[in-house]
Amino acid sequence: MNEQIKQIAERLAGLRDALEVTPAEMAKVCNLTTEEYLKLESGTVDISVSILHQISQAYGVELTTLMFGDEPKMSSYFITRNGKGVAVERTKAYKYQSLGAGFAGRKADPFLVTVHPKPEDEPIYLNSHAGQEYNLVLQGRMLLQINNKDLILEEGDSIYFNSELPHGMKALDGNKVVFLAVIL
Repeated sequence: MNEQIKQIAERLAGLRDALEVTPAEMAKVCNLTTEEYLKLESGTVDISVSILHQISQAYGVELTTLMFGDEPKMSSYFITRNGKGVAVERTKAYKYQSLGAGFAGRKADPFLVTVHPKPEDEPIYLNSHAGQEYNLVLQGRMLLQINNKDLILEEGDSIYFNSELPHGMKALDGNKVVFLAVIL
């Protein structure tokens, strides 16, 4: 499994240990079984941003700290230069680039997300998390499924939605899609 995923898994285990929370309690926060949660801590399975977001909200930890290991330090402003955001390639199909990782106490988590095309018959991975989400397509076209409804978003299109509803995306036309995702 990807080295970055192993590092995230270690941070999850460390956080749980520091907070003296049982695997069962952490699993409940994530809406997972204890066995499913422990697989996340093992570093052998991918860990979705939505799961990390749920943990960050429940325990008052910065999402980017869980994802990247660094504590944000800026409180007035934080600039992310073009192509310089802290990135994590979560799977070969997704790349998240944090656009606000260095700002402490963020009320939103902005990411530049790149989704590579997958075979047509591959199902869309759905997730859900507390709060709301905003997506703005910057390049390409994507299928966004929200609560069993398929929506096609093209370059320049945006959507604001209840992220508690099951949602997932897929790149269309055999091309990658790049979009701004803001998790609130």
